Amino acid sequence: MNPEEKRVLFPAEALVEVTRGALVEATHHGFIAVVDASGKLIAKAGDLEKRTYFRSAAKPFQCIPIISSGASEHFKLTQRELAVITGSHSGEAIHLETVLAILEKIGLTESSLKCGAHAPFDEAALKLMRAEGRQPQALHNNCSGKHAGMLAFARFLNEPVDDYIEPSHPIQRHIRDVLAHFAAVPADEIAIAVDGCSAPVFAMSIGAMARSYSRLVGWKYSEIEPALAAAAERVVNAMIEYPEMVGGTHGRLDTDLMRAARGQIVSKVGAEGVQLLGVRPCESYPKGLGIAIKIEDGDIRRARDPVVIETLRQLGLLDHEQLAQLSKYARAKVYNHRQIEVGEVRTCFKLW
Repeated sequence: MNPEEKRVLFPAEALVEVTRGALVEATHHGFIAVVDASGKLIAKAGDLEKRTYFRSAAKPFQCIPIISSGASEHFKLTQRELAVITGSHSGEAIHLETVLAILEKIGLTESSLKCGAHAPFDEAALKLMRAEGRQPQALHNNCSGKHAGMLAFARFLNEPVDDYIEPSHPIQRHIRDVLAHFAAVPADEIAIAVDGCSAPVFAMSIGAMARSYSRLVGWKYSEIEPALAAAAERVVNAMIEYPEMVGGTHGRLDTDLMRAARGQIVSKVGAEGVQLLGVRPCESYPKGLGIAIKIEDGDIRRARDPVVIETLRQLGLLDHEQLAQLSKYARAKVYNHRQIEVGEVRTCFKLW
């Protein structure tokens, strides 16, 4: 069966409906893969061979070699600092201060960051910046923590820092090898492009993406090298201990979900409708789970967030209290310009 035939037989599935009155006015399609750390398929929606980019959901793997190499110990990076390296932060003061602390430890400044600048995601931080007449800086970039971590890795290996974002740079080759190991795919089969922050971005199948997160949290049940397994455990712990560094202090799905999950789930968003989740081994899923979600049209908030919550609900991973805490992400009303309710955004899929 060639790839074209598979696309016909296993297309994207309808995941979210947007209604207006009695009619469905729009539909978001996508892909979901759920596997355990042994590689067993637990549930799915859509074609698991669909290839797409991790985007920022790759950040935990970009952090792992910083730990396994000894760089984090050498520079005495804290759990809080490791969390911001894995994060897509909101640009709040706590995030900027933490990234600056990493740069200070490695003897570099903000000028070394090659992520580019964009306005803070956090509205309060943005309003304050504008009120003070300041312009966005590289520190405000949601990927500045990741870039500070990459610079720490390069400094530890005594490699050049001017070109640390080039795919051919030794640290980027290390990162790709780590990702390949956790996804159990050959490194040369991982497609590479340029991410929004100018660092390399990686692509593989939805199924392989889910497998990488299942092994991130369930490394005990897979053939992960000991040094990488120890680093993975520390990354997961850092994200769960400091969820506000992964997202923000409020209004961020990753942060709110990890808080509500009480240490059981690690969550990481990616651009263009990507979400990766790792579920630690538990009674229902003794080998843990990796969950990969991709919204085909790249929608971030309207479709992706409710799909994440509904996927976890269908898998029995959120109780009534947790679902109530996350209700704002699960379903939304549609209002017109006079704030009259005219429809809703709702999920419409069933995992199988």
